[in-house]
Amino acid sequence: MMELAFPSGGALDAIGVQYWEPPEHLRYFFGSIYHFSVRLQNYSDVTRADMPQLRFMLAATGEYLFNDGRRCSTPEVCMLGATMGATRFFIDGEASVLGISVLPLGWLALGCESADLWVDNLYDAEAVHGPQYRTMLAQLRAAPRLDDAIPLLWTFLEQQLAPVPQSLIDLVSKIDQWLSENDSPRIEDIVEATGLSARQLARYTNRLYGAPPKFLARKYRALRCAAQIVLDKKTWNELCAEGCFYDQSHFIREIKQFLGLTPNQLLTDPTMLARLTVQRRALTGVMKLNRIS
Repeated sequence: MMELAFPSGGALDAIGVQYWEPPEHLRYFFGSIYHFSVRLQNYSDVTRADMPQLRFMLAATGEYLFNDGRRCSTPEVCMLGATMGATRFFIDGEASVLGISVLPLGWLALGCESADLWVDNLYDAEAVHGPQYRTMLAQLRAAPRLDDAIPLLWTFLEQQLAPVPQSLIDLVSKIDQWLSENDSPRIEDIVEATGLSARQLARYTNRLYGAPPKFLARKYRALRCAAQIVLDKKTWNELCAEGCFYDQSHFIREIKQFLGLTPNQLLTDPTMLARLTVQRRALTGVMKLNRIS
């Protein structure tokens, strides 16, 4: 198991993120476990559009402000649905949070409802999935070190998974490849690759990813480009020339919607969390789509 730590440095070294890659047999269900810590009394930041997240609040309370303006308090064991726009969060008190990226097959195998019902929304995982989630939270809080907590959490997650048909595993693999390996994914390509009609495909992606293929293509195009802006210092001219966007205005709108920052802000003044989470691209033991998100 590989651990990556990305200290923030400077005046904001009170904020940090650590990552633990999943065991190989769980990589189709979950991305990395991460520990997000804040040693400040109050903190607010913006997170990019992302996959669902299961979060255990070891310390602190907080709220999310979603893309549509709704504000929701964070349960102690929080299942955050797929987000389709930038989301602001607020933390009261010093924070310690263990979270897990939940991939489409993980969402299905955990027994979650259709993903499109929980887009830009959250629920109490204990209330929906059972008291074992509360028991897990207590065990994580009691662990003497993070390195002791991580194996407990992987074991717990594996125990919650129901079997998934091979046909769905194959379908998700094709959709993931389509979203992660094309700079500007074309609907015609995934229709051809799966042999499904556009309507059938949309039913599956709504159930598993939370949105129809066309919207998912926009989301992951923006997330991929954001990483290229921050890490590779690509300009809008280069990205437009590669066929990702029509023009500069289109480029700015898309990045702003899914990242919460303009391309210039990403390049010159990213938030602390944007600076930290973009480093997920360095993880090698997770699915490629999770490295982009």
